[in-house]
Amino acid sequence: MTDMTKTTAYRNIPSLDAFLSEPGVGPLVDRFGREAVTASARDALGDVRAAIAAAPGPATDGTAAPDAPDVSAPALIDRLRSRLERKFSPSLAPAVNATGVIMHSGLGRAVLPAAAIDSLNAVASGYSTLALDLESGQRVSRDRHVESLLRELTGAEAATVANNNAAATVLILNTLARGKEVVVSRGQLVEIGGSFRMPDVMATSGAVLREVGTTNKTHLRDYEAAVTEATGAILRVHHSNYRIVGFAEEPSIEDLAALGRARGVPVVDDLGSGALVDLAPFGLTDEPLVQSSVRAGADIVCFSGDKLIGGPQSGIIIGKSAWIQKIRKNPLARAFRCGKLTLAALESTLKLFLAPDKLTERHPIYRMLALTPDELSRRAKKLAASLRKSLPASVAVSVEDGASQVGSGAVPVETLPTKVLAIRTPGLAPEELSRRLRFSTPPVFARIHKDAVLFDVRTIQPGEDALIEQTLIKALS
Repeated sequence: MTDMTKTTAYRNIPSLDAFLSEPGVGPLVDRFGREAVTASARDALGDVRAAIAAAPGPATDGTAAPDAPDVSAPALIDRLRSRLERKFSPSLAPAVNATGVIMHSGLGRAVLPAAAIDSLNAVASGYSTLALDLESGQRVSRDRHVESLLRELTGAEAATVANNNAAATVLILNTLARGKEVVVSRGQLVEIGGSFRMPDVMATSGAVLREVGTTNKTHLRDYEAAVTEATGAILRVHHSNYRIVGFAEEPSIEDLAALGRARGVPVVDDLGSGALVDLAPFGLTDEPLVQSSVRAGADIVCFSGDKLIGGPQSGIIIGKSAWIQKIRKNPLARAFRCGKLTLAALESTLKLFLAPDKLTERHPIYRMLALTPDELSRRAKKLAASLRKSLPASVAVSVEDGASQVGSGAVPVETLPTKVLAIRTPGLAPEELSRRLRFSTPPVFARIHKDAVLFDVRTIQPGEDALIEQTLIKALS
C-alpha cells in the first residue's frame, strides 16, 4: 500500500459511535450485550488500523501493492461478529478421538456412560440431595451416594472420594504418616503425567520418604529392615505407565499386608487405574484388581475414578473403617472433596459394575475394549468406500492393520489389534492435514505415521463416521 492509500484507508474507518449505530450491530447487541459488543467493536477497529499500518508498500520488482482492508459496514460487522463468537464460544468443547487411545488424557480420558450423563443433566438443572438426609432433613456426608456401592463392589469396610487420585494419595499420607516415614520401593517412585512425581507427593503430604530396595529388585526383607518406630505407613505404588521386566522382583501386596499387621503399621496400596473387572476377556492382562488388594488385607486402597472405572475425574479411597474415618476428619478432605456433578456421574458409573456382564453394552470404555477385529474391519471398509466416492481421486484411502492403546497409564505395554483408515494426500503433508483436522468444528484428532494420517475406528464413537467424512472433505477442499 502506498502512503496515500493508507491515508485514505484510515479516513474510511468509521468512528466507534458511528460503527455501533449501524443497523447490523443491533442484533449483535441483543445477542451478546452492549458492553461486550462495544469492547469488541473497539478491538475490531483497532485490528483494521493495525493491518493498514503493517501493510507493505509496493515491491521493487513492480508487483502491485496489496489492497487496503475492507472497511465497509458489512465487512466490519462480519469481523465484529467473528470476534464475538470466538470470545463467547467455550474453549472446552467436544472433539473426535480418532487416535486409537481409548482413555486419552488430553481429550478428557473416559467417555462417560449414558447413565452418567443423564445423572449429570438431572443434578445440574437445579437443587439436589447432595448432603441432606430425606428422613431427618439433617446434614449428612456426601460420601453416602457412592460409599455403599464401593463397599459392595470391592468388599471394603468404608469408602470416601477425593477430586483425583493424586489428591487421594496426598490425603491418605497426610492422615496416616504426617511427620513420619513412609516405606516405598525405589522401583515404585513413579512420575505420572505433568511431571507429577511420587517423591514430590510424599513431601507435599508432610510424610518422609523412606526408600528401600533397588530399581529392579526389592525384597520383603528390605521392608522388614526399614520398618521402625518412625514408620507411619508402608506404601505400594502401581507402576501405572511403565513396566519393569526381566530380572525384577517385588513383594506381593499379601506379603506387605502381613508385615504391616505384624508390625502395627498401616499398608496403603495406590493402584492408579483401579480395575474392578478382569481385563483378560478383552485380551489384556497385568492390571491388578481393586478387590484383590482388599482381600489381601491392605488397610487403604486408592485408585482413579476416570480411568478403568470410566467415570468422572475423581480419586476413590477404600479400606478399613477406622482409617477412612480419620481421613474424612482431615481438614484437607474438604479441600479435596468432590462436588455434586462428580458424585452424580460417579454413582451412575459405579452402578454399571453391579452387572458386569452388561458392561460392553452400557459402558463406552468397555464397548471399545470389546470391539473385535472383524467389527472394526467392516466399519473401516464401509467408511473407506464412502470416502473414495467423496474425496478427490488423488487422495489415497486404505484400510490397514493397527494397534490401539488403553491409555492414561493403564496397561501401558499391551495393545489391542485394530483397523485404521489411512489417508495419503500427495502435495499435502500429513502434518498439515492433521492441523486442518484439529481446527475443524468439532476438532478431529488423528495420528500420523510416516506419510499417512491414521484414523483408528476403535475410538471413533458411534455416529461420528459421517462427521469424519465431512471434515476430511472440507480439509481437503
